[in-house]
Amino acid sequence: MTAARSNAERPSTAAPVLRRALVYGAGVSFAIAIVGSVVGALVAELEGMLSALIGAGMGFVFLGLTAASILLADRVTGSDLLSPAYFGIVIGAWIIKFIVFLVLVFSLRDAAFVEPTVLFFTLVAAVLGGLVIDIVAVTRSRVPYVSDVRLPGKDEIPDL
Repeated sequence: MTAARSNAERPSTAAPVLRRALVYGAGVSFAIAIVGSVVGALVAELEGMLSALIGAGMGFVFLGLTAASILLADRVTGSDLLSPAYFGIVIGAWIIKFIVFLVLVFSLRDAAFVEPTVLFFTLVAAVLGGLVIDIVAVTRSRVPYVSDVRLPGKDEIPDL
């Protein structure tokens, strides 16, 4: 088969990297939830523990939404990074994340079961951990420079 695959048939080179980032992110979020809930419980009892769990959960949900939006955009546009639909899906997801973040912050601000300082520091740790995870996942990935080229077999002669 010498014809190049169409965009819809071509596997995404970003998918393994994003899946790896999600797995690493889940591990880091779990660790932040454990450490944060123990520290939060020592500092502010039950409210501190709940706040740490909420902060770690929010961090993982935002990490997951980013990866999911890129995977969805990649699938919808057939890996065409210059497509307006690709940018629309990714930027739309970022806007939704921002709105959800604001709704959560304003609704949790006055909640009796939340310790704001513990929630803040846990959420900052989760966001920074997510950034580090993204960097580690991308730098350790083995993505080819050219993803849609098929090399000719020994019986095929390339077109010159």
